[in-house]
Amino acid sequence: MEGGGGTPPEILEESQSGCVLPSSLGANSLKKSSWGFLFTGIVGGTLVAVYAVATPFLTPALRKICLPFVPATTKQIENVVKMLHCRKGSLVDIGSGDGRIVTFSQYSNVIIFGVPQMMPRLEEKLALELQDDARVIACRFPFPRWTPDHVTGEGVDTVWAYDVSSVRGKRS
Repeated sequence: MEGGGGTPPEILEESQSGCVLPSSLGANSLKKSSWGFLFTGIVGGTLVAVYAVATPFLTPALRKICLPFVPATTKQIENVVKMLHCRKGSLVDIGSGDGRIVTFSQYSNVIIFGVPQMMPRLEEKLALELQDDARVIACRFPFPRWTPDHVTGEGVDTVWAYDVSSVRGKRS
């Protein structure tokens, strides 16, 4: 096929095992191997990125009590501030946490954005740890056994204020 413009004849190489292989097979194999590494890297990197982004959103669903992220409304914040008006002392906002790692005895004001499933246990913990002059403000859901001293707002903006002295039957 001289001068025919066809593909050049393959050059044959003898491998150490004595087999004769076309030399072009080694080059193609190397190119395929490079693409395989690149493809594996892209897929692996994508999976790591998806895991890193999704984990903060998925792990709350794996808790014993699911605590979804629901941002407070402006009106709800106004209602909380109204309930704190003229109050003195330290404040802790445990958000939608269940209070397991908080020692409440040092706080005079506690704000909680809870869900119904967690409120009974948190109610007990707060009753044990808070001082008589403390106030607890519950947003969205009230405590099941406590009677609120003040209620303001309506619907999802409702806020319940509990004075611990009232909860314990010690009116000041």
